[in-house]
Amino acid sequence: MGGEAGSAAAVGFEGRVKNLGLVFEDQHKGSYSSGETVAGHVLLEAAEPVALCALRLEAHGRATAAWGPGAGAAAPATRAEVEYLNVRLSLREPPPGEGILLLQSGKHEFPFSFQLPSEPLVTSFTGKYGSIQYCVSAVLERPKAPAQSVKRELQVISHIDVNTPALLTPVLKTQEKMVGCWFFTSGPVSLSAKIERKGYCNGEAIPIYAEIENCSSRLIVPKAAIFQTQTYLANGKTKTVRHMVANVRGNHIASGNTDTWNGKTLKIPPVTPSILDCCIIRVDYSLAVYIHIPGAKKLMIELPLVIGTIPYNGFGSRNSSLTSQFSMDMSWLTLTLPEQPEAPPNYADVISEEEFPGRVLPYPRPTNCEGEACCHMCACIQEFRFWPPPLYSEVDPHPSVVQETQPLSFIL
Repeated sequence: MGGEAGSAAAVGFEGRVKNLGLVFEDQHKGSYSSGETVAGHVLLEAAEPVALCALRLEAHGRATAAWGPGAGAAAPATRAEVEYLNVRLSLREPPPGEGILLLQSGKHEFPFSFQLPSEPLVTSFTGKYGSIQYCVSAVLERPKAPAQSVKRELQVISHIDVNTPALLTPVLKTQEKMVGCWFFTSGPVSLSAKIERKGYCNGEAIPIYAEIENCSSRLIVPKAAIFQTQTYLANGKTKTVRHMVANVRGNHIASGNTDTWNGKTLKIPPVTPSILDCCIIRVDYSLAVYIHIPGAKKLMIELPLVIGTIPYNGFGSRNSSLTSQFSMDMSWLTLTLPEQPEAPPNYADVISEEEFPGRVLPYPRPTNCEGEACCHMCACIQEFRFWPPPLYSEVDPHPSVVQETQPLSFIL
């Protein structure tokens, strides 16, 4: 870092700032979340000695919703703001009692670091009637020149985990519509649609399960689409913007026929995650399965959808419908399995020593048995034929030395 000197004489050095820049420490980090640390450097290059009053870092984040005739002018408009971030750091200032600091010519680097608030921050977003923006600025104040500043946008993500139980729940709806006018009806068109879970992430393909029955006299076309709905709230008023972000089309269905979608996929394009925790801006998604009917209003089913940031890990229930199918069959496990395994009963609780000799039956000696090992094996078979298992233990209290030192032959 170049030399510095603080003096009243420094007022005469206006100098020329050749470059003022702001660099984040992790250039490859795409976004930040609540509680994370933002670090970097402010770079200043002076062509000649520069007098400055202060060099500070500012970080701001706010949600803004505004519309109406005065939205871009000085007149008041329908407007609302919510602040989420307000940080102010001093990077360089004059010594106490002196109002000016002289910065020598050359390149200077001023590191900075601050922590984002631990409470949840809302995801960055820019829409038609509002935005949620975060930025970091470096401001250079000089005694006889306008203040200079450089600004960098800070992308913030409020993470949504799609593995939560509420987002793993399947969504199913059914609807029917009579096609025709007054007494001249041609028959009903029915539609049932289902998705395996409510939460998905960007890039995922949503399997759609649907059944369409055409009992009308018209040729119908089933379709599906993902809609984004932006809702803005300000001064008790509401603005809504809705548009399609992805769609898929099915085959024509003639009169009297049916069609089934057994997992027809619709891929989610790169979109802003759902914003559900801001009081003035909300971003919702829905999966619409609908039927285009010539000459009549379309039949539509909308299934709520949440676009998250933490993808499905696959370790939970693969789909809740599959779990529900086996819930009845597997319920007996919770009734019969003990919380902890029980040890086998003690032999003394089953039979007394006086009764044991009378229970031992003579075991015939094999005719082709030769050698000591065979005799030991017969004794073991005879003994364990009537004795219950030993007391439960992690370690064998009576290790068999014969089995470790002498091979045993089994005679069937």
